[in-house]
Amino acid sequence: MHLRIAALFLTSLILSAAEPAALVPLWSGGAPGSGARRAEPEKVAGSNVSNIHEPSLTVYLPEAGRASGCAVIVAPGGGHARLAIQHEGWNVARWLADHGVAAFVLKYRLAKDDSTPAGSPQPYTVDRDALGDAQRAVRLVRARAAEWKLNPAAVGIIGFSAGGEVALLAATRPGSGAPEATDPIERRDARPDFYGLIYPGGLPRTDIEVTKGTPPVFLTAGYGDRQNISEGLAEFYLRTKRAGASAELHMYAGAGHGFGVRDTNKGPAGAWISRFHEWLGDRGFLRATAP
Repeated sequence: MHLRIAALFLTSLILSAAEPAALVPLWSGGAPGSGARRAEPEKVAGSNVSNIHEPSLTVYLPEAGRASGCAVIVAPGGGHARLAIQHEGWNVARWLADHGVAAFVLKYRLAKDDSTPAGSPQPYTVDRDALGDAQRAVRLVRARAAEWKLNPAAVGIIGFSAGGEVALLAATRPGSGAPEATDPIERRDARPDFYGLIYPGGLPRTDIEVTKGTPPVFLTAGYGDRQNISEGLAEFYLRTKRAGASAELHMYAGAGHGFGVRDTNKGPAGAWISRFHEWLGDRGFLRATAP
């Protein structure tokens, strides 16, 4: 009985250490272009979230003794219509925080929001608003690196499915800060130091440029996923390698789309996040460095 109580107590400590510390709006005065709808509540259906007009970060910080200084912004997927916030967001962030990596779940604006009435125009686009939210997230995390005890040179982004397209754009678009900006956050560089594409969308795009200077990338998908993802990711790996940038690819034979991080996934694909963590260490991003 005493062992059982001790085990439960230890489990509660581990879980509480990875609980979110705060919900932080990306813009204190509201996102550009969202003012008219900022007050609308988010739509929650099961583990999906939509009607996002106040983009934000949910912060998961590791225990001080385990913190590596590395930060990962997590962009869930959902076809740009909703965010699969549980298995591609909160579960991912908790795992990372439990393993010493600060994680920030990004609620970005949706270009095909399922809460927009049929026939009504969508107010947001992927390239303007979702990308803008991701870039703002990178800038915000770097700006608050000292507060969160992070290394501002170890700030990355991973994206799942449609969120993978957002991460891909963040990594391959220019992100230089504006030195003259009145908002100090906007002076920060928005390009991540690394990125991860987890069964990502966006691969068929013809406007993605990969160069030797593109940040290192971690790639994973299931063999049974759609052709444009499973074969497209293998082709993207080769494209990245030929450009002289760093890439690591994991393709899981027994998996399809959307495996994310789930307690029920006991197969090899369920361990992708451990491989990602190993990759972060191999690339030198888990060395705690004072900001």
